[in-house]
Amino acid sequence: MTDDETPAGTTVGTRDPDALLSRAGASGDPGRDQHFLVDDRVLDRIPTYATEAGVDLSHVLEIGAGNGALTDRLLAVADRVTAVERDPDLAAFLREEFADAIADGHLTVLEGDALEVDLPAYTASISNLPYGASSEILFRLLPAGKPLIAMVQREFADRMAAEPGGDDYGRLSVTAGHYADVELVEPVPPEAFSPPPAVDSAVVRALPREPDYTVADEAFFLGFVKAVFTQRRKTVRNGIRNTPHISGLDDPDAVVEAADENLLAKRAGDLSPTEFAELARLASEVGFSDD
Repeated sequence: MTDDETPAGTTVGTRDPDALLSRAGASGDPGRDQHFLVDDRVLDRIPTYATEAGVDLSHVLEIGAGNGALTDRLLAVADRVTAVERDPDLAAFLREEFADAIADGHLTVLEGDALEVDLPAYTASISNLPYGASSEILFRLLPAGKPLIAMVQREFADRMAAEPGGDDYGRLSVTAGHYADVELVEPVPPEAFSPPPAVDSAVVRALPREPDYTVADEAFFLGFVKAVFTQRRKTVRNGIRNTPHISGLDDPDAVVEAADENLLAKRAGDLSPTEFAELARLASEVGFSDD
């Protein structure tokens, strides 16, 4: 048997990623955001970031399954896997390559765009995400309140996990942190992929938890954070006044008049999520007309 042949009775978790690419007839296409993870060591470690945290792996959702290299590792640790793949040729390959796992109910291949298909109930998501859609996909998954492990661009990972006061801290940090504790667990170099991307990558782990603050209206809170961060070089006072077209406030001046001067004098990048929540609660109380 050659490496290009489908190995009969292959044990899950042992498929060679380069051989999978060969069998799939896929070479990757940066223009279509296709960068296949081919480093065995990284592939083998990704599921451990779930198991070491005690994550429930009874049904794992994988977005962007590609040639199935990570799917193979997930099948070795999960009771069930649902693999979402938008490329019809790769989805067909996955159905052929993992026919036994599909037949025994261990794997479901869901063909389509992860932003459009109906996702099943799942206990955790573990994925090598398409970088161009990482933000949209993550913010479809994070509100579900399930553990998430994802390969993303390093810059994106740094911003997700950033703390107040740092250069990387921003809207993404506050929004991701609203849903989960986010940790960058492994940096990954370009040569771990085929073809290598032009950027460094990283694996992030997001474990859901309730925030240590309360908000009356989550959508307004997140929109308020977005609005103030569009003015991150200005004081929060000016950020609130200049962005009612984003926040939706009827009377931003009333918010400024009622807010704590110490908070208003800061810049967005220095506000903690709790302080954002405090301002958002105040804004929702005094920043809208009674009409």
